[in-house]
Amino acid sequence: MTYPTETFTHSDIWATTADLTILRHKLLDLFCQLAYQEGDFLLSSGLRSSYYVNKTQVTLHPQGALAVGRLLFPLLPVDTQAVGGLTMGADPIVTAVSIVSVYENRPIPALIIRKEAKGYGTRAYIEGPNLPEGAKVVVLEDVVTTGQSALKAVERLKDAGYTVNQIISLVDRQQGGGELYQSAGLKFETLFSIQEVQERYQQLAK
Repeated sequence: MTYPTETFTHSDIWATTADLTILRHKLLDLFCQLAYQEGDFLLSSGLRSSYYVNKTQVTLHPQGALAVGRLLFPLLPVDTQAVGGLTMGADPIVTAVSIVSVYENRPIPALIIRKEAKGYGTRAYIEGPNLPEGAKVVVLEDVVTTGQSALKAVERLKDAGYTVNQIISLVDRQQGGGELYQSAGLKFETLFSIQEVQERYQQLAK
């Protein structure tokens, strides 16, 4: 796939603009141009959908990853000691936020949570730096549907002795995930609702 010419023509703005509203608009356009698709799809949740958000087209895109890190970092509570997420959707997201945190003079390590414990070595569920007992971790997610993936990451982190009170996603499909997190006593934030993505997608298609 070739990326839109505009994406690279003004690529410096992704790194240099101090206006996060502009950056958010550009990231939304990138989701619409590269990730959002309409058709008949089977989701990881087992549900069928008339649309799909192929999020890695954005989170593994150079400017997309940078924007993700820059936009999610300010949403983290000041006492955040790490960010984590379930492999593999969250892997590029936690990495991007961790890298951006260094440039913000507030280094925050990234944790990757396996779906199954690795079958060798430490047999751990969690990969990344060792943190003190009770360390405060924010879970990051790409696209939330039913909410089960991020909730599994929360459970793994809590089992490891960490404190988790918040989940942040890039896109919320608004199909029950937010309500699930609320019932579990977790704060939930998202960069984009699916309605916002779809509305912008239609505007760009005209």
